Amino acid sequence: MSEFIGSVWWLIVSLGVLVTFHEFGHYWVARRAGVKVLRFSVGFGKPLWLRRGADGTEYAVAAIPLGGYVKMLDEREGDVAPAEVGQAFNRQSVWKRIAIVAAGPVANLLLCVALFWLMFVIGRPDYAPVVGQAEGIAAEAGLRRGDTLLAIGDRETPTWSEAQLALIPAALDHADVAVHVRTAEGMERTRTLALSRLPAAFDERRAVDAIGLLPRHLLVPPVVGSVSEGLPAWGVLAENDRITAIDGTAVNDWTEIGPLVQQLGQRGVPVMVEVQRGDERLALELTPGRVTPASGEPYWALGVAAARPAEPAKDALLQYGPAAAVPAALRETAHQARELIAMIGRAFSGRVSVENTVAGPITIARAANAYAHHGAAWYLSMLAMLSLSLGILNLLPIPVLDGGHLLYYLIELVKGSPVSDRTMAVGQYVGLALIAGLMGLAFYNDILNNLVR
Repeated sequence: MSEFIGSVWWLIVSLGVLVTFHEFGHYWVARRAGVKVLRFSVGFGKPLWLRRGADGTEYAVAAIPLGGYVKMLDEREGDVAPAEVGQAFNRQSVWKRIAIVAAGPVANLLLCVALFWLMFVIGRPDYAPVVGQAEGIAAEAGLRRGDTLLAIGDRETPTWSEAQLALIPAALDHADVAVHVRTAEGMERTRTLALSRLPAAFDERRAVDAIGLLPRHLLVPPVVGSVSEGLPAWGVLAENDRITAIDGTAVNDWTEIGPLVQQLGQRGVPVMVEVQRGDERLALELTPGRVTPASGEPYWALGVAAARPAEPAKDALLQYGPAAAVPAALRETAHQARELIAMIGRAFSGRVSVENTVAGPITIARAANAYAHHGAAWYLSMLAMLSLSLGILNLLPIPVLDGGHLLYYLIELVKGSPVSDRTMAVGQYVGLALIAGLMGLAFYNDILNNLVR
């Protein structure tokens, strides 16, 4: 229940901030363009709070916190007193109308820059981009345990999250990418990940796994969590024993134990298992046993399970000084905008599944709650991305969105007269149908990804 309440709370906070800034952009430019604003509302439906300002504008917080609006004086929506005709939106020049409509998305882009700047100044704790295990394509490229990923393509990767965000688009595009690394020995090298060899269809949510990379911080330490009665390790190994070597081969993480046991089990002879038990180092003799599961192939086993590892401490910090954070925030906003536009293109072209592209309120709420629990900098980064997404999506040329209105005004500039009321009415119906379909897809994805899986 606490997770549910937290998710709802952070969803309301996030949408409240983003919608307020978006609508304030419309409001601010409209007032300076000489347009009378009748109502500035955060949320839809019945107002929970309403106050009339000295300028005659009603300021409201409404019951449904999934959007907002700025209602301006407009002859198309009601009678306008002769003395106020000059303040009606529809009487403004096309350039003023363009400025007013574009101001909402622009406000979200500016907010994105400000949030990224604040995130960089605070500093976002993360994990170092160190390879813990390389298999498949990653191993074939020459990546090895202990390599530090310095840059992927032309993007520097000071943390693992940055490396992950750089790898995913390349994987989705099946594009080979250069990886600049510092090896465990301290030498800098460039490797090429042949991502063009990825399967045509793979789990897009696990793109880094498909490449064969496991970061160091996700390695499971070779510490015994439990011992199964009746199997070889029973009475020999104990909980909290740290396995350091098997038959002379050093063990660094839990995933190395299984393959070693399979190889040695075929001998049918005892092997030496070296463990650290408290302050003692012990060499214990064990013979792997053959286990036949109810379903699946038989395998060799010692009869131990890994201890549940604690969350590793963050060992990297993405941070800049206040001055250096300004260009960093601008670069990050531009980069993420390009990536978002590219992702929209992939979705329309069918190169990525829409179920992993369009997120609904449940997914956003859970993400907001999770990021908030990781700290202020992480939450700010998520809020910046949401603000950017809201700004760019609102610029899509879909009627009822800001981008649809801008399209009408561009047509007006070309033809020299406004788009007809009939055309605008048809566009509104088409736009509402598209938005309804998009919302339906978002809710479907929410149910599929959060409730079914």
